[in-house]
Amino acid sequence: MKKVGFIGLGVMGSNMAKNLINHVDQLNIISRNSKKTLNFVSKLKKNKKLKIFDTLEDLTKQSNIIISCVGNDRDLKDIFLTKKGIINYVSKNTVIIDHTTASVEITEVLNKKFLIKKCLFYDAPVSGGEIGAINGTLSIMVGGNKKKINLIKNIVSNYSKSIVYMGKSGNGQLTKMVNQICVASIIQGLAEGLFFAKKKKLNVDNLMKVIGNGAGQSWQFDNRTKTMWDNKFNFGFMNKLMLKDLKIILKETKNVNINLPITKIIKGYYSNLVKKGYSHEDTSNLIRLLNKN
Repeated sequence: MKKVGFIGLGVMGSNMAKNLINHVDQLNIISRNSKKTLNFVSKLKKNKKLKIFDTLEDLTKQSNIIISCVGNDRDLKDIFLTKKGIINYVSKNTVIIDHTTASVEITEVLNKKFLIKKCLFYDAPVSGGEIGAINGTLSIMVGGNKKKINLIKNIVSNYSKSIVYMGKSGNGQLTKMVNQICVASIIQGLAEGLFFAKKKKLNVDNLMKVIGNGAGQSWQFDNRTKTMWDNKFNFGFMNKLMLKDLKIILKETKNVNINLPITKIIKGYYSNLVKKGYSHEDTSNLIRLLNKN
């Protein structure tokens, strides 16, 4: 039986869990007073597959697959490694799938500790944002022991369109870092291009037609051009999360002496936006810093 414990019902996790619940035998969650958890329970309380537990101990003992989607390294330590954490109650052969964007360091620690428990831990960060989580079209990059990769794919395919096994533990996180380096650079380029177009009074609809069919096309261009043009940012992947991701990347570059000059600059831009009070706006609001020039 697929008895899945799901931890982290935030913007991403709640939508992933909604897409998952009808494809497992039981979906276990933790009772919390957070707005998103209460909303999740309210919408799915009539679903007999949903089971709610008060402690991580009880949830863990009733799950043979555990999925986590939390904020950062500290959150992972809290749910897995504390005295009341999952590591203390997990049964042999349990499979853990972690969708958190985190450091390679914490991923390797968790992988080793779960191996001691004869369990398998997979780092499986996602790309595609809230829209992808809602529509079940996320892209997932997986690191870990290949032994259970078919089981992993069978589970996460319920909320993703692409699942790629990237190799050993930590490789999922490294792949996500590459993704964020590319995304940040594309958004900055798009911001500068649109800023230039506005100053030159080009027609945005015609601009979208021509560039959308040329070499300048990208997911960010297709999905963010109009909202950036209209200065609308109250949605999507938050600036504070991109800043967190870029900090993880730049910390990793210090470990291996890799220079990423543009990523460092863009990280500074996101830090500036967060300081200005835009931490919850979509990452496309890099254009704000240009519009005020």
